[in-house]
Amino acid sequence: MSTHEFRQVDVFGTDPYTGNPVAVVLDAEGLSSEQMARISAWTNLSECTFVLPPTTRDADYRVRIFSLTNELPFAGHPTLGTARAWLDAGGVPRDEGVVIQECGAGLVPVRVDGDQLAFAAPSRIRSGAVSPDDLDAACRVLRITPAEVLDAAWADNGPGWIALLLKDVDAVMAVEPDGAHQPGLCMVGIAAIDEGDGPDGSAVEVRTFFNDTDGPLREDPITGSFNASLAQWLTESGRIAAPYVARQGTMLDRAGRVSVDEAGGDLWIGGRTHVAITGTIDA
Repeated sequence: MSTHEFRQVDVFGTDPYTGNPVAVVLDAEGLSSEQMARISAWTNLSECTFVLPPTTRDADYRVRIFSLTNELPFAGHPTLGTARAWLDAGGVPRDEGVVIQECGAGLVPVRVDGDQLAFAAPSRIRSGAVSPDDLDAACRVLRITPAEVLDAAWADNGPGWIALLLKDVDAVMAVEPDGAHQPGLCMVGIAAIDEGDGPDGSAVEVRTFFNDTDGPLREDPITGSFNASLAQWLTESGRIAAPYVARQGTMLDRAGRVSVDEAGGDLWIGGRTHVAITGTIDA
């Protein structure tokens, strides 16, 4: 059995314990994939990450990201949480103010500004129109009709998101999905533009739902990967311009705020990070 440094980080919350937690195992070299999967399932969080030496000199570290049931090439709040944990444990980036993370999706830069971190939105691996069959399936799970959807698109940067744009915030808040297991369901996110009239001047209301391999449909508190691909879709389609702030977690009594800004031709997805638990884990 080996002992590893451990952090649990709250990401995207306006205050401590109002965001989305991620477990981070540092110095994870020597752990097998089976051990990582078992630890991730045991934490019972949406994701757990494992920090390893990079395979390229261009990266500060490599990370493997596990959900409760499978490994992901990329995920948003685990990216920011892992960078915060690495910095908290004494990590020093090669380039001041920017951490370079290596993951299944490639190299992801993370800007550092105090407790505010932001990652460059990765390219989508699938975008464009959603087929009528896929839209019908998503709507059935959400217990809404296709007529209630203003537009839909693939917004997949790794996890497999479909994005549905609804008419207003009330429509987003009113969604009560079917919580039963949904075989074959991809990840579904819903959003509505609020024209900057929300709390803290937030302009978009977001909710996301994901399906474990054999578990129930769950709502995620705050989702960086979906906000990244949603931002790409909304800005490219001219519905909104960066910078803006999205809010998520309202229905789960969380206060998530996701900042979206543009620099160097990229959209940057950011928020507050807070190390909530520091210790060690035996594996």
